[in-house]
Amino acid sequence: MEVFFRTKKLEGDLAAAKGRTQAYGAEASKALVHRMTELAAADSLDVMRTLSGRCHELYGDRAGQLAVDVRGGLRLVFRPRENPPPTKPDGGLDWTAVTSIEIMEVTDYHGD
Repeated sequence: MEVFFRTKKLEGDLAAAKGRTQAYGAEASKALVHRMTELAAADSLDVMRTLSGRCHELYGDRAGQLAVDVRGGLRLVFRPRENPPPTKPDGGLDWTAVTSIEIMEVTDYHGD
């Protein structure tokens, strides 16, 4: 998949090992690299269903976003870049047609 970032700052923070480690700790930094590598290597979002990390759709005020587990409560939050996002006949997100994402943030939204 094509992977984009919400901001240049976020892209820089996630690209730099030192910044990632300072912000999230060594283990979470390694896990973030692993998750971003998985996302970039996937042909479509549907591949993420077969990997560890529990890729899942979010709801409520985060509707339209997805997340993948990083470590503990930390999640890598992203959204399909296609506009509008591809849908199935029942109206749900068509994971097989999502081939481009935008990383929104790394957060523990349960701790907000």
